[in-house]
Amino acid sequence: MAGITLTENKDIMIANRLDKLIRNTGFQGNIDDLLNEIEHHGKFTTEFINTFTTNKTHFFREDFHFVDLRDRVLPEFSRNRKEIKMYCSASSTGEEPYSMGITVKECDSSMKASIIATDIDTEVLQYAANGVYRFQKSAKEFPEWIKPQKYFKRRVQKSVLGDESFIKINDDIKSMITFGQMNLNDESYPFEDEHFDVVFCRNVLIYFSLEDQNKILKKLFRTLKIGGTLYLGHSESPQDLIDYATRVGQNIFVKQRNI
Repeated sequence: MAGITLTENKDIMIANRLDKLIRNTGFQGNIDDLLNEIEHHGKFTTEFINTFTTNKTHFFREDFHFVDLRDRVLPEFSRNRKEIKMYCSASSTGEEPYSMGITVKECDSSMKASIIATDIDTEVLQYAANGVYRFQKSAKEFPEWIKPQKYFKRRVQKSVLGDESFIKINDDIKSMITFGQMNLNDESYPFEDEHFDVVFCRNVLIYFSLEDQNKILKKLFRTLKIGGTLYLGHSESPQDLIDYATRVGQNIFVKQRNI
């Protein structure tokens, strides 16, 4: 189905999420009956996937990738007045693709950019499309080179924590991004070969088996243009792609040829 691999030491987490699944579906019966409905009758499949996906993220996570995007990748598109096409393959609640969009604006406020952002979890996609987030000045979630007030509108002030408020992403950033549901474990992806200039695939491969990781990377690599950049998470490996790309930074790879 989704290809997510959970190790034996996740037993407590699995039990908790199965309890959550029962609550979310309102299913009248035990967990074995519910799993039978999912496996054999295709019911509650979306709820099952949403329950078992992990959505840990924040703005400008591993910010050195965004610095590389700003300083090495984007200037060429700015000089040539070319549109840059980017893909965020595990968008979660939206912080990563919005960080990509903000980085474009930091480089050149008039640059044309399109970002496709996908996730398998429909609930987080809706959250991402809304573009509203909690913000605390003291949390220092944004790097020093980003001024959040340029890219967000302040919403309702929260009195409990004092410095916390809701912020909403500006429409000019939101307009760059198209959110959609996609399973990285699908046989093929709905993108043409060599379509993207940049692909972000960070901190999602760790939830798949090594064999599935390699398959996913090869499918993603086919969508990347020659000379395009692939960003991987800090604990992830390019595996077989290493013979077809050049490493230019910490888990940053430039495609040299097709597989």
